[in-house]
Amino acid sequence: MNLAAAANENLAHTSNVLIYSAMAVYTLAFLAHITEWVFGSRSAVGRTAAAITSEAGRAASAVTVQVKKAGGGTAVLERPKVVTRSAPGSRADVPDGPGAAGTSEKGDLYGRIAISLTVLSFALHAGGVLTRALSVERAPWGNMYEFSTTFGMCAVGVYLGLLAAKKNVRWLGLPVVLTILLDLGLAVSVLYTESAQLVPALHSYWLWIHVSCAILSGAALYVGAVSTFFYRLRDGYEVRLAAGKTGPGVLEKKFRGLSADAPLSMRMGVRIHMAYDNALTRLPASATLDKFGYRINATVFPLWTFTIIAGAIWAEAAWGRYWGWDPKEVWSFITWVAYASYLHARATAGWKGRKAAYLALAAFACYIFNYYGVNFLFGGKHSYSGV
Repeated sequence: MNLAAAANENLAHTSNVLIYSAMAVYTLAFLAHITEWVFGSRSAVGRTAAAITSEAGRAASAVTVQVKKAGGGTAVLERPKVVTRSAPGSRADVPDGPGAAGTSEKGDLYGRIAISLTVLSFALHAGGVLTRALSVERAPWGNMYEFSTTFGMCAVGVYLGLLAAKKNVRWLGLPVVLTILLDLGLAVSVLYTESAQLVPALHSYWLWIHVSCAILSGAALYVGAVSTFFYRLRDGYEVRLAAGKTGPGVLEKKFRGLSADAPLSMRMGVRIHMAYDNALTRLPASATLDKFGYRINATVFPLWTFTIIAGAIWAEAAWGRYWGWDPKEVWSFITWVAYASYLHARATAGWKGRKAAYLALAAFACYIFNYYGVNFLFGGKHSYSGV
């Protein structure tokens, strides 16, 4: 065994150790985020009481003024109650939630611990990707294992970048960390491939350009998809809130109103509904989530467009044609059409809100299928790198 090969094997082993270490720290960050949400739920009682007290205070805030009449009598004038309403069909006046930790100081502490652990795990994760690249002296995305690990690193990087930019995205911490754990778990258990050189057709500078753009696009589109998914959940909560089916004290009153012989399943159902709505109250308002997801998708769409164009240019250089209806090419185009339809729907009357959100989620599902489904179910020229 020559020295170069030994060095490569050592770097590949170091990469594996760093990836497993990152997974361990991601797990700790996940538990810290869970604790943050649990302490946040405990502060719900205080927020509910405050909301009820505030409502009572507004009812008692009416001011009466006595005015003397010319004939010696008095007339009582009441200050009119000012009601602000949003435009028909909108709920722009609904405020953002207090965040995962709610008003709990302990919850906020655990949230900060979770972020610190996420930063540490991101550093270990990035080290694992870098040493994998150094072990073979090429881009670290030549197969599905490497693509998955780099994708996860970029997704966490997008989340931490938004935090560094002072964006209100701490609510993203739990779903991001959970998803990355699943992504890395699948990568090391199912998709793992030994560090090795690629076939000659993939030795091109376009590997750095085309695939890196695909990874960055997917990582950002993932964040947009999570925001859109939570928009649907929060939107449903706000609909129930407007209908008086939930809100401060509503479900608590329903639970206390259950008869003593009420089935256990009914009691558990109300409890679960209370916990579910309690979590949703801490998310940003649906309008905020919808706008955030749209901005992410609209910003990344040009990069995804360039990804397809770069792939076509590379295909012409490698295979002598720009487009050959390869399964990966077809589903990349389907994904592009799906996101283009979503962006067009956002600008079309009657398609904003829920309908557009369904399109955004369907578009990201196309991206995921393009990565996993096409690679496992279909052949084609993009199967050079194998799994």
